[in-house]
Amino acid sequence: MQKAADEAHGRVRELKDTYGRPMAQPWSPAQTETYEKAWQDWWKFADEVQAAGTKHAEDEGKPRYDVEAAVRTKARHPEPEPVKDVAT
Repeated sequence: MQKAADEAHGRVRELKDTYGRPMAQPWSPAQTETYEKAWQDWWKFADEVQAAGTKHAEDEGKPRYDVEAAVRTKARHPEPEPVKDVAT
């Protein structure tokens, strides 16, 4: 879930970079609709991640911040897969 939220946030940032600031150069209706959809997707994913993190923290008796930080770290910096030794 965290990876999906990060990807959705990346899309929002990408659109902002591409379109520029809406007050500096007004966006077209299509650009506004595309940005709104991307922003809503990001918000939905982020909300789901936070709700799951809150529930897990409560279930485990841990601070929510610690759980969320661990999830972000694991999603953004996964441990490499172990190399399998193949005998030839």
